[in-house]
Amino acid sequence: MHETSSRPVALRGRILHCLRDPGDGGDAGALEGFDDGLLLIEHGRVARLGPAAELLPGLPAHIEVHDHRGRLIVPGFVDTHIHFPQIDVIASYGEQLLEWLERYVFPAERRFEDLAHGQAMAPLFLDQLLRNGTTTALALCTVHPQSVDALLAAAQQRGMRLIAGKVLMDRHCPEFLRDDPERAYRESKALIERWHGVDRLAYAITPRFAPTSTEAQLEAAGRLAREHPDVYVQTHVAENRKEVAWVASLFPWARSYLDVYDHYGLLRERAIYAHCVWLDAVDRARLAASGAAAAFCPTSNLFLGSGLYDLAAMDAAGACSSLATDVGAGTSYSMLRTLAEAYKVLQLQGQRLTPARALYLATLAGARALGLAGRVGNFEPGREADAVVLDSAGTALTARRAAVVRDHDVLEEWFALFTLGDDRNVAATYLQGAAAWERGSA
Repeated sequence: MHETSSRPVALRGRILHCLRDPGDGGDAGALEGFDDGLLLIEHGRVARLGPAAELLPGLPAHIEVHDHRGRLIVPGFVDTHIHFPQIDVIASYGEQLLEWLERYVFPAERRFEDLAHGQAMAPLFLDQLLRNGTTTALALCTVHPQSVDALLAAAQQRGMRLIAGKVLMDRHCPEFLRDDPERAYRESKALIERWHGVDRLAYAITPRFAPTSTEAQLEAAGRLAREHPDVYVQTHVAENRKEVAWVASLFPWARSYLDVYDHYGLLRERAIYAHCVWLDAVDRARLAASGAAAAFCPTSNLFLGSGLYDLAAMDAAGACSSLATDVGAGTSYSMLRTLAEAYKVLQLQGQRLTPARALYLATLAGARALGLAGRVGNFEPGREADAVVLDSAGTALTARRAAVVRDHDVLEEWFALFTLGDDRNVAATYLQGAAAWERGSA
């Protein structure tokens, strides 16, 4: 079991974080930054934040200062939708959603019936997150309970904040991945009792998507949600037009795809719906009213040709949008690469993603979507001290771009980093003030 160090440490560098959503107008007061800042961490939490010149003279001599001057320190990234078992199918060629699942995903997920396979894959998966600066994630596992055990045990060892769940799937899938409503209920309940609220871990009730669950299984998922109101819910909705049409044929009584989940009590706070590409205005309003949140998955939506996420419409409805890599349909574990594609998706619709809003989407928006804004997402005192150190010197191109940033503008540097950068620009990732990954260490 990971134990938070009680030894105080400090991180020094160029620090930037969001206090609230800056909106697309670039609310300057939503950001707080220090050109030469100091983040003091005690018992794994932020104790103080401010200019290094003011805080350093008062620091006791025994406090270790990690000197990252010349680098940008931001809160650890929050990925609100990713598939643990799809590490081996990322970059699989040439299909849209439903065909892609049949051809690539289901065979890969079958291998997780073997606990040893899951235990071998979990460290690889978590190392990819950490090397890319992701410190909190919401992950789907497979239909096998042991896949959840493998992932959460590995996350616990690292001290990561991770939420995961066993996929529920009892129809329209291979027999080797099919469960049934009562077994799925029992296995999910046992996993909740074993993992939810342990250290930095939590559980998510996880119907894969409406077409692969019978109404009996969706009823069982709703029963779990009622019995465990503090547990998460995660699934997919309105990703692909063919999928939306399929849902309409399977649930003819429902007003919409989202309405299916609402009918079974799965639309609520701490429920994250991936994609939300083909929602209408009524759906967006209902999503917002329920307290559920959307996961914007730009790289997977582009890769599978699913469509373009309408951030402006979601904002207008008052719905919470967060950012997600959606590996393995998503094409990178890097939230920097994901932001670069989000920017382009919005440009195609005449919308904009300001540098400030991009930082918010990758950090505090995800924390809010997960109901964790009081714990992670920024550097306000009392927050868990998860941080990523970004280095423009990571590649020759980003180094050159940073060298010509006007007036040392931190938002211009940040914009160039997420437009051009990747894991090579991550110098270090910290979990509760302890270095969990450092460039050159692996």
